Amino acid sequence: MSDRGRTTVVVDGKAISAEIRGGLASQVRRGVEAGLRPPCLAVVLVGDDPASTSYIKGKRRACGRVGIESREIDLAATASEAEVLAAVESLNRDAGVDGILVQLPLPKAVRPERVAAAIDPAKDVDGLHPLNAGRLVAGLPGPRPCTPLGILEILDRHGVALEGRRAVVLGRSAIVGKPVSLMLLERNATVTVCHSRTRDLADRVREAEVLVAAVGRARMVRGDWIRPGAAVIDVGVSVVDGQLVGDVDFEAALGVAGLITPPRGGVGPLTITMLLRNTVEAWRARLGG
Repeated sequence: MSDRGRTTVVVDGKAISAEIRGGLASQVRRGVEAGLRPPCLAVVLVGDDPASTSYIKGKRRACGRVGIESREIDLAATASEAEVLAAVESLNRDAGVDGILVQLPLPKAVRPERVAAAIDPAKDVDGLHPLNAGRLVAGLPGPRPCTPLGILEILDRHGVALEGRRAVVLGRSAIVGKPVSLMLLERNATVTVCHSRTRDLADRVREAEVLVAAVGRARMVRGDWIRPGAAVIDVGVSVVDGQLVGDVDFEAALGVAGLITPPRGGVGPLTITMLLRNTVEAWRARLGG
């Protein structure tokens, strides 16, 4: 079969998310019927970035459909780091809050690593606290970052075997690249992490039976970079001429990849769904729901 002669499965992230959210809603309903309060996710937004505001609205709607209470703390773009940390500490002390999320990006004056470290690790539903990051490195249980969780969910739902497979992660961020590489290693994949200084990048990508692209460069991965039959998970989101595109040239990958996530409705819905799952799990751990 030629490289462009196969049928590529296009992932429907919305459908997968809907199924998972239905199960989460059932868990919450059973807990509330047993006398527990609903789970609560608190979001801290600093400034009025339109993309962040829109994203939080989506999270609010998703919480409501699952039965999670959603709280929001809105701070001005001029808020100091001390003010952000004070907001986080108030949520740490609030017994009615199960999960805390500080929306990124933050203003330049606020260090995201300092904020992440201030969140109670048990309420860290983004999985970014240093303690939880360390638990991932050590192979210990704990909350995992949402996008990597969504990536693994997609691969599992589509029956993509990971043990012994060659996986290439394109990108090394603390939010996606590093944690997903560790989570793939936990599943016994052979993982290569590539970045802007990787030599012969196209050749490294061509080795991938499983490719995770998370660099934020529009259509960086060309069709001839993709190994025939590979599972391609595209995390990147860029806007080109008013069109939403990923790190992978989606059209060029069709007929070559065995599986691919589209720029819209692929990984994105799973990221929010994993945030909901982490919140429900934190609630169950706190209250026995």
